[in-house]
Amino acid sequence: MRVLGIETSCDETGVAVYDGSRGLLAHRLHSQVDTHARYGGVVPELASRDHVRKLTPLIREALTDAETTGAELDVIAYTRGPGLAGALLVGAATARSLAFALERPAIGIHHMEAHLLAPLLEAEPPAFPFVALLVSGGHTMLVQVAGVGRYRLLGESVDDAAGEAFDKTAKLLGLGFPGGPAVERAAAGGDPGRFRFPRPMTDRPGLDFSFSGLKTHTLHTAEASGDAPQTRADIARAFQDAVVDTLAIKCRRALEQTGVQRLVIAGGVGANTALRERLREVAERRGARVFYPRIEFCTDNGAMIAHAGWLRAAEAEHDRAFDVAPRWAMEGLQPPARRAA
Repeated sequence: MRVLGIETSCDETGVAVYDGSRGLLAHRLHSQVDTHARYGGVVPELASRDHVRKLTPLIREALTDAETTGAELDVIAYTRGPGLAGALLVGAATARSLAFALERPAIGIHHMEAHLLAPLLEAEPPAFPFVALLVSGGHTMLVQVAGVGRYRLLGESVDDAAGEAFDKTAKLLGLGFPGGPAVERAAAGGDPGRFRFPRPMTDRPGLDFSFSGLKTHTLHTAEASGDAPQTRADIARAFQDAVVDTLAIKCRRALEQTGVQRLVIAGGVGANTALRERLREVAERRGARVFYPRIEFCTDNGAMIAHAGWLRAAEAEHDRAFDVAPRWAMEGLQPPARRAA
């Protein structure tokens, strides 16, 4: 079974072709970072317009790379949600139109489920069950995963997601956009001993997160400490250390609570080097193992959508709804009727 995957949930246009027998055949990605950098964040209308311009050429390029044609596709998968409504509609309209023209089924994929399952694309994928930390610009959550569609939410952010906090911190420090890589670069030159920021919600039981107060603490520290480059680097280091420690503490608790020995990290913040090193230490102390998608698949991409579409292809025949779900919760997802062949 061969699946075309289309990702347009936010500010990256991704297209990929996945084959059930041969694996990932091709993937193409266009990032809108340069478009949105001047505004310090994603502008939804500009994101939608850029998807319109880039999506069709990327589909052609991905099919060429995969040495396949539309007639050889079996399913068209696209991101149904969550995400920006306008951006999602571009992908949904394109996918449904292509499916109609080719007389193929189309299936809407949950963006966060695709991130969660992205490590299964690797040469050494994690076996079920595992605990997944989904950490991105829009989401921070811990999920116990027993199989595809078999998810139990363990904890989530009650306010800002970790990636959102990175973006806002980068903006207030004047470090640029996107915030995660900008803060990480600045933090590399920071003094780890100059400032120590709180590790929010780690002084009480539970697996929920909160990063809004940490963001405010960072703002007050910056206002009181001046604007020297070294000071900005020191603040960036303190902020990053606080986020990394908080995520690590919650992951350790989740492993202890569930008794699971495999930890999956997915989402854009999962590309952070300090976080990867810290979670490796957490896992090793417990005799556990940590899994990541490759760096290029940490951020939004079409490969994870194509792969998730293959896993859920059995549902495509009766998935006739042409709609998007900007606030689609994972709790309503169910296991696929059968594994795609």
